[in-house]
Amino acid sequence: MQALHIPATKETPEVRLDPVNMSFHLSGESYPENAMAFYAPVRASLQSFLESPAVGSGVQAHFNLRYFNSASTKLIRALVGMLQQKAAEGIRIVAHWHHDPDDDMMAEFGADLKDEFDAIEFNLVASETV
Repeated sequence: MQALHIPATKETPEVRLDPVNMSFHLSGESYPENAMAFYAPVRASLQSFLESPAVGSGVQAHFNLRYFNSASTKLIRALVGMLQQKAAEGIRIVAHWHHDPDDDMMAEFGADLKDEFDAIEFNLVASETV
C-alpha cells in the first residue's frame, strides 16, 4: 500500500492516507463539481489501505472539514461506512471529528456519525483551528 496525498483546492479537501502511521485524514472544504469523480480514487485507496495486513494494528481517522455539500455528505458517510465495516471485524478504528465550537451543524453531523457507526471509537473535538 502506497501513501496517498491529494492536496486541497478551493472546492476539494486535502486527503492523506499514511500506511506508516496507519492514518487517514480528510480536511478542508468539499463541494466539488463532481463529487463521485473526486471521491472514487479516495474510496479505492481507502479500500486497499483497509485490506492491508498492517491495518490489524488499528487506524486513526481525522476529519477536519469546514464545509461540505450534500453530494459530499453521502460520500463522506460511505468512507466512514468503510471504516465501520473494518471496526465490526474487530479492528480498532478511532475517528476524530474536528469541528468549530460555534458550528452546530458540523458538530451535529459528527454526533450523528458517532451514533450511526457505533463500532468506531468516535471523538468529537471542538477546535478553533478547523
